[in-house]
Amino acid sequence: MRALFNVFSGTGNTRKVCLALMEEWKKSGVECKYVEIEKDCEVRDTANFDRMVLGYPVHAFNAPQIVFDFIRRLPESGGNTLVYLVKTSGEPLKFNDGSCAHVFDLLKRKGYKVCGEYHYVMPYNMIFRHSDGMAARMWQAVLRRLPHESAEMLAGKTIPLKKGPARRAVSFLLRIEHPAMPLIGRGFRATDACTGCGKCARGCPQKNITMAGGRPVFGNHCIGCVRCSFGCPQDAIKIGVLNGWRVNGEYDFSGEPAADGEVCRYCRKSYLKYFRGAEKLPLPRDKK
Repeated sequence: MRALFNVFSGTGNTRKVCLALMEEWKKSGVECKYVEIEKDCEVRDTANFDRMVLGYPVHAFNAPQIVFDFIRRLPESGGNTLVYLVKTSGEPLKFNDGSCAHVFDLLKRKGYKVCGEYHYVMPYNMIFRHSDGMAARMWQAVLRRLPHESAEMLAGKTIPLKKGPARRAVSFLLRIEHPAMPLIGRGFRATDACTGCGKCARGCPQKNITMAGGRPVFGNHCIGCVRCSFGCPQDAIKIGVLNGWRVNGEYDFSGEPAADGEVCRYCRKSYLKYFRGAEKLPLPRDKK
């Protein structure tokens, strides 16, 4: 069996999940190809693969614009390739389910068979910073779920997508983010703390950042992935009107998972329900 992973990951959460899923498939003898979605990235012929995973983070209950653009570049007709959506978000809210609606529509128009989606909660890269304990518990939930859900995908299981009318409507309304982000992104600026290292320009998936005079210059093609501000080693990038939501620096997933009493108050019940659902599954021996 051959599998194609087409993955967009702004700050690394979706990549981390999809690479772990890919390792599960490799254990089963699956030959895997990984493509990082970015502007003008390669588009492989999906007809040469039995499975395709499309991975993306949820932005305002939608897939990011760059994912829609990538789907439009896919070849017509997926043939016998079964497609699974793997998405990440910072909270386990039901409206995140609606993010698959337009993705499903675009793929269906091209003749692809979408067999299901899997949603994993990973720590925020904006809005507010989760504790490393929360990040560790989120990752533990991923590790418990992946062996079971990777087996479902390999078996070709079909799972109905949760894209009912209400979720589809919310997703449609909040797609305003797509035309808004290029305008908001023009307001991104580097502070005097910037050392001109160029990491932001090298890493921008939209190639929207250039360096001039040792300082980053932000263009008009921002998609709001915040890879630049999240990954800045000097925490030197202000993200315009969204700056109050800015989060900087990688999370430590390897520490002690947060106990129930340490789970954040925001969406507390939803987080606990998500964690406890995953924790009913056994943690694989090699992940303990």
